[in-house]
Amino acid sequence: MFKQMGRTSQTVLIILYVLMDVKAFEMEITPADRVVERIGATLILTCNTTGCALPKFSWRTQMDYPLGGKVYNNKTHSTLTMNPVSAENYNDYLCTVICNKEKKEKSVKVELYSFPSDPIIETSASLVVGETATVICKIHDVFPSDHLELLLKKDEQILHRKTFEGDVSTKTETKTVAYSFNLTTEDNGKEIVCVARLQIAGMDFEPKERLTSLKLNANFGPQNTSINASPGNSLMEGHFLKLTCMTDSNPPAQVFWRKHLAKETIQHFIENSVLSIPHAHFTDSGQYICEVVNPVTNKTEKATTNIVIQAPPKNASLMVFPSSSVKEGESVTISCSATGVPAVQIILEKKIGDVVTTLKTEDGKYTIDKVQPEDAGKYECTFTNKFGNHSLDVELDVKVPPQNITVLVYPSENVKEGENVTIMCSTYSNPPSQMILKKVNQDEEIILPAVNGTFTLYNVTKNDTGRYLLDVFNEVGNNIKVIEIAVVGKLEKPDQIMPLMIALSCVTAIAIPVVAILIYVSRKAKINGSYSLVKALRLKV
Repeated sequence: MFKQMGRTSQTVLIILYVLMDVKAFEMEITPADRVVERIGATLILTCNTTGCALPKFSWRTQMDYPLGGKVYNNKTHSTLTMNPVSAENYNDYLCTVICNKEKKEKSVKVELYSFPSDPIIETSASLVVGETATVICKIHDVFPSDHLELLLKKDEQILHRKTFEGDVSTKTETKTVAYSFNLTTEDNGKEIVCVARLQIAGMDFEPKERLTSLKLNANFGPQNTSINASPGNSLMEGHFLKLTCMTDSNPPAQVFWRKHLAKETIQHFIENSVLSIPHAHFTDSGQYICEVVNPVTNKTEKATTNIVIQAPPKNASLMVFPSSSVKEGESVTISCSATGVPAVQIILEKKIGDVVTTLKTEDGKYTIDKVQPEDAGKYECTFTNKFGNHSLDVELDVKVPPQNITVLVYPSENVKEGENVTIMCSTYSNPPSQMILKKVNQDEEIILPAVNGTFTLYNVTKNDTGRYLLDVFNEVGNNIKVIEIAVVGKLEKPDQIMPLMIALSCVTAIAIPVVAILIYVSRKAKINGSYSLVKALRLKV
């Protein structure tokens, strides 16, 4: 009996121990009570049970909104998966479990946010100094937007602040803030910062603040344009010349070089901020223009500089107008010109032999209104500055017609037949004159040219009586003299026999001793290699 009672007690005890090991029906939700999740992520809510072999699960939201997720039951637990989480999932979710007619419920609050990216800064298409610039800050896919704050700052100075309180929405939104201001050159390179803050009390997530910065690229200019000349604006010929065009411009300006030439013409150079002339020449002097153009603002500005290349006298010229050979009485101008830096001093001198006369010029010109023979001669221009000198000369030839004509008739204008008549003419002219003599009113015209200004009429007869014209001429002009010649009577021939005999006897008397002397001198010359007529005569004496 005691053995039977002992077995019964053991069974009871076993049942009591089993009953003690069986857990009561319980449930829990994870995450518990409250969950904060980013819109676009994946959220899994899990409802777990204990103490129930075959629980029945159900999920719902407050006010019976759609779940917006998928439910999966697996024996003792159930999951609600939202992938991706959207703004519609902002709700309280309730999990209900029934086990053997026993029902238990627990809820979890799902709170959502969206703050996925940094803000974006946009500006006006072209930021130009002096014009209104607009800066726009955008932030995309924000939720909840009524907790958003946007700030625009420039170098830590707050330009604009905006909040979106009361702007309640059930979906993500893009929020924008814009600010306009007058752009100055000081704004170029300054930093614009857009700060976005999403502050939700009691909600833990990171980051709560996002920012983006942008450096202002302010287009301006060109301005303050100038030209720097190295080694300077005045330099010696042959030296290196470097011209640099400097300007303030954003973006960098395009540079165009020009140089003013004579007659308002322009010489263009390569497009470069630096213009180099390795060996400056005198002709490189002049006004240089640097024109700069901003390709964005289309604004231009110019700067000019005058370059002086110092050199000794250049391009010297001595000109005579109308010619260096002119006629007496004409006007003639002698012109001297030269270039050089410093300015060239011009001196005009007339040189005749050792006589030098300095002439007064006006702008290097000397004019003789009515040129005379005494104006002929050598004219010399001297060009001088501190770097050197140069001279040019020209011979002025003054052409004059025959003048101061003198006519001499020998033996006279009245002669006898058989005599010779010599007509001698002298005159002054340039170039030398030519002379011809012709008789007037003669059927057969006879023209005699002069031989060294002399005409000879041999053995004149009465037919030679008459008027003769003496024409003296050169390329400039002529002059005519009239000569009247009268031939009268005959030339008487005296008895010439006695004088002839006397002359022959005299010649014979002289010839014999002269021949003897010459023979003697000749013999002495053969001996000595030379002779002297004077010595020979002395020896004879």
